[in-house]
Amino acid sequence: MKIRVFGGCHCGAVRFEASVEPAPALLDCNCSICRGNGHLHLFVLHPDFTLMSGEAMLSSYKFGSEQADHLFCARCGIKSFYQPRSHTDCWSVNYNCLDEGHDLQPVINKFDGRNWEKSKAELNATD
Repeated sequence: MKIRVFGGCHCGAVRFEASVEPAPALLDCNCSICRGNGHLHLFVLHPDFTLMSGEAMLSSYKFGSEQADHLFCARCGIKSFYQPRSHTDCWSVNYNCLDEGHDLQPVINKFDGRNWEKSKAELNATD
């Protein structure tokens, strides 16, 4: 049974809701962008995610392979979710951007994003 959670950016312009497992597996990635902005990956299938407000406030940033679409609030700069290249059927919600009081019991797994190609192959092997 999935749990409905809510979250968004710092200023409140971007707000979303998502349905997730009660004990989700999170990825703690050490790549330059995730490490720099504290993104703790909670993967949410596209149909289980609803952007409630702030679409017009989202600014896109792509780098490297340009496959991932990093979405930031243009006002406060927070990346509360984005489209990762590793999980094309999901949004990566920043667990740190969820509203308090959700009662999730996450399991955090380290992901070596600095060596993305090798780590992605290992990630696929466990799917």
